[in-house]
Amino acid sequence: MDTLEKLAANGLYRPEFEHDNCGWGLIAQMDGKPSHWLVSTAIHSLERLTHRGAVAADGKSGDGCGRLISKPDTFLRAVAKEADIELADNYAVGMVFLNTDKKLANTARQTLEKYATDQGLSIAGWRIVPIDKSALGEQATQTLPCIEQVFINCEQDDECDIERKLYIARRQTEKELLEDEVFYITSLSSRVLSYKGLVMPAYLPIFYKDIADERMQAKLAIFHQRFSTNTLPQWRLAQPFRYLAHNGEINTVQGNRNWSIARSHVFDTPLIPDLDLVRPLVSSTGSDSMSLDNMLEALIAGGIDLFRAMRLLIPPAWQNIEHMDPDLRAFYEYNSMHMEPWDGPAGVVFTDGRYAVCTMDRNGLRPARYAITENDEQGRVITLASEIGVHDYANEDVVCKGRLMPGQMLASDTLTGKLLLPEDIDNDLKSRQPYQQWLKDYMLELCDICEEDENPGSFSDDDDYGVYEKLFQLSFEERDQVIRVLAEVGQEAIGSMGDDTPMPVLSTRARSLYDYFRQQFAQVTNPPIDPLRENIVMSLETCLGREQNLFQETLEHASRLVISSPVLSRDKFQQLEQLDASVYGQVCIDLNYNADTNLEEAIDSICQQAEEAVAQGTVMVILTDRNIANDLLPVHALLATGAVHHRLIEKGLRCQANIIVETATARDSHHFACLIGYGATAIYPYLAFEALRDMIRTNEITDHDISALNINYINAINKGLKKITSKMGISTIASYRGAQLFEIVGLHNEVVDICFRKTTCRIQGSRFTDLEEDQASLAKLAWNPRKQREQGGLLKYVDGGEYHAFNPDVVYSIHKAVESGDYTDYQDFAKLVNERPTAAIRDMMKLREGNQAISIDDVESLEDIMLRFDTAGMSLGALSPEAHKALAEAMNTIGGRSNSGEGGEDIARYGTIERSKIKQVASGRFGVTPHYLVNAEVLQIKIAQGAK
Repeated sequence: MDTLEKLAANGLYRPEFEHDNCGWGLIAQMDGKPSHWLVSTAIHSLERLTHRGAVAADGKSGDGCGRLISKPDTFLRAVAKEADIELADNYAVGMVFLNTDKKLANTARQTLEKYATDQGLSIAGWRIVPIDKSALGEQATQTLPCIEQVFINCEQDDECDIERKLYIARRQTEKELLEDEVFYITSLSSRVLSYKGLVMPAYLPIFYKDIADERMQAKLAIFHQRFSTNTLPQWRLAQPFRYLAHNGEINTVQGNRNWSIARSHVFDTPLIPDLDLVRPLVSSTGSDSMSLDNMLEALIAGGIDLFRAMRLLIPPAWQNIEHMDPDLRAFYEYNSMHMEPWDGPAGVVFTDGRYAVCTMDRNGLRPARYAITENDEQGRVITLASEIGVHDYANEDVVCKGRLMPGQMLASDTLTGKLLLPEDIDNDLKSRQPYQQWLKDYMLELCDICEEDENPGSFSDDDDYGVYEKLFQLSFEERDQVIRVLAEVGQEAIGSMGDDTPMPVLSTRARSLYDYFRQQFAQVTNPPIDPLRENIVMSLETCLGREQNLFQETLEHASRLVISSPVLSRDKFQQLEQLDASVYGQVCIDLNYNADTNLEEAIDSICQQAEEAVAQGTVMVILTDRNIANDLLPVHALLATGAVHHRLIEKGLRCQANIIVETATARDSHHFACLIGYGATAIYPYLAFEALRDMIRTNEITDHDISALNINYINAINKGLKKITSKMGISTIASYRGAQLFEIVGLHNEVVDICFRKTTCRIQGSRFTDLEEDQASLAKLAWNPRKQREQGGLLKYVDGGEYHAFNPDVVYSIHKAVESGDYTDYQDFAKLVNERPTAAIRDMMKLREGNQAISIDDVESLEDIMLRFDTAGMSLGALSPEAHKALAEAMNTIGGRSNSGEGGEDIARYGTIERSKIKQVASGRFGVTPHYLVNAEVLQIKIAQGAK
């Protein structure tokens, strides 16, 4: 059982919900001369970022801080000599967290020594790092590891070769010691050295006595103050990591981790002949920043230089910037197919011991400011941080200052003393290969080549359209209020928030599998993107083809088929089917299975067919539920897509093929997002298009031709996809693909483990047999010619349809009870609510019977209990002024709190019984004044329509 499984087994806490918004920076002597001044200034700068982190109740335990410095050679040679350790001309040093259990610590030392020796390295000795525990708080002390340094002599002259051997030795050691959750190597390098931990910045040089030693000199340092929410800080999660310090969140990290597993089987580099020694390349249990660092070091170890590696991971918004240099655009486009962006708000400082570098995400949501100073004492120094003022310098010493803009990268080369501006780095990257010419020769673009109204439709005369509607649950309500609106208006229908229908697992009716999936959204430290005003950074561009080895750059890497959106028209889908089979070989896998077998076996068969086809060179796996028959049942497209995606990852084949889904189940943007989120490259929603054609035939739609309707429908789904990705702070569909940014409610783990592996699912429920029974009941209905399509009833109450908590009987009875004041009328209302069908988890809860009553003296007073009561945030407008005041008065009367909502309230209510004690602050809202704020006991800041 891995760490994630252990935590999940112990409750609802899941480490994948970690979020942070940190402070970081770098400082470098641009002439490359090491000094203790730089070391102490880096610590002083870190102290000024203390406000960026949290502090525990003990006043000393923090979320973690640290700094990564260039190897302090003079200091290390001195302390090694004091410890009777003999160092060679070329040597490396590692900072190691060891278990406090002496036996486990000794095992860790021996394991690292063994694998280092296997790489031709020589262990010179171990040194206990001098620490002062008085600098730690109680919580940090409880988890304090033993901290030691290991010195390793290297016969090789080439630093890159040394670093690679150290990397391989470290990965082998980590893999063997997985059960030791304390063991961690914070740095192991001939270039850099790390000091970090659960220490407050001011106490870092007290805790690590080395830092205060005047002999400790460095030419560069990166530093970091961690701010973690929804997580327990750990020593290993303090930053910087081995290359970088990261401020922000990698929202796509689950997908990035999955793709790193899949892509590692495509990777091939002579520098690491046996990649199995270091697989998996990325940690699946650490923080998102740790995973990013893992990927960066894997790319560098394989031979990719520092700048290209980071540009592959966090590229700028190259797709929509019209004025971008064509050669530079070609560089990013060339690489885009072979590495999806690690997307989310990110500011990253990183170093390999020579370069001190900062890069920004495409949005610039984690701004960085820099200043270059020069004087006789310190020489020329660059300081860059998440804010200005991290250390004091004289204004007359400032040579230049500025802000790193969205998508830019800045570097200081301490070997040459040169400052590499964004354009310097860009010019170097774009000129390495003839990227633009390669793309021109080998890239294809897929476009609509005929008018949709010239097409006869996607169904033949032998197809029974009505059967498809019933089998795939396309109701009149969905046709009229979802699909028709998408096609006529070109955007999603507007509806009120809230859903009073039962969760699918509790419903007595067959519900769509998509209804089990809840989209995740950006948290308070992670601002979402505005898909309208920030559309320039967003892209739905999708590449199809076989991924190539990222460690090489050849013209074959440019071979790909590009489509502007993952939503396929009939024309584009037909073009896909007609592609050159020698380059884009295809297999079409039928999702319909014989009812004599079972659903789980059918899914396994689909996965087996896909696996065998891809192993034989197939590039496009087309999953289709089109070929329905009376004696067959369809496997839901989402089950098949997720299962095939994970099977191909498991077998190391995922990057060899694309998953194309031809399905009747995908009709609104949520459906498409689910399929893409679980690995689909592109989707052809044939039933949605046919529904539009049918609505023209029945005059439900007039004054629109089918071509315009289809175009509007695709545009509307595209807008919906951007809205979904943007609320997670994600800019590109490539990053959303496979990211699994959902929480499942009500599916059993037997389904999740096969089809949606590692997706959070805290409430169990439907098994394969339950899903199969639902599909069988739909098939029975579908093939009965006397049965008509369903009216619907999910969006609005329909008699005989899905249960709604606020159904007409409930609404009528509460009105009657309020108007009459008759207790019997209230009892009628209460009976409808208390005896309703099971619609929510709370309906399944009952008071335990037979327990001995507790003394009333052990129960809190009514007044104390009432203090915990508050109202939901409902704004003026959503509520009438009278109702808004009534809620405030009611809560103030009983001692609770009412919520103003984001609309605020009339200042005349301040200081009266009508004052709302909870006040919301929404971005851009007028009237948020000091007067407004001081008349609140609780402030809620709203981001992305969520009160935090």
